[in-house]
Amino acid sequence: MTDPQDRPVPAIAPESALPLKPKRTSWAWWIATFFGAGYWRPGPGTAGSLAAAAIWLALGKIVGHHLSMQAFSGVTMVAALVLLLIGTPAATIVARESGRKDPQFVVVDEAVGQWIALFAAPVQWSYALLGLILFRIFDVWKPFPIRKIEHLPEGWGILFDDVAAGIYAMAIIQLIRLWVA
Repeated sequence: MTDPQDRPVPAIAPESALPLKPKRTSWAWWIATFFGAGYWRPGPGTAGSLAAAAIWLALGKIVGHHLSMQAFSGVTMVAALVLLLIGTPAATIVARESGRKDPQFVVVDEAVGQWIALFAAPVQWSYALLGLILFRIFDVWKPFPIRKIEHLPEGWGILFDDVAAGIYAMAIIQLIRLWVA
């Protein structure tokens, strides 16, 4: 094919020859990034933990007058378990689609761990802050067996090391509550 000045006109590549856009499973990316918190800079992990602590505190203040502390603790644990059940496959999908073993923008693990840390804590900003600090310390430090858990495959390793960090933080919070009481 030529144009009126007898120059060759480049052929348009057939659609099958065009590079494919990387596939993204929308629901998995929303969950894995904890509704976009994983894109916050700097420190997406801290941002995911902050978002989870803020949601816990806000929800506790909203429904706190209608529920006992034990009932709200149950709500917290159910939310953490549901997010864990949905977040594990979401993290696996996003890790595969991004081509990374444990992408920094996947922060659903921080949300789950943060809610576990705050399980059975009084709904007060001081406990939200204490839970945030303790959880982040254990998440970064990774004492035994957290570092080993991190080596589980795909979403299991991404989430379950933070579950362990959350359990450590929750235990310290409960010990502090016993000591202060």
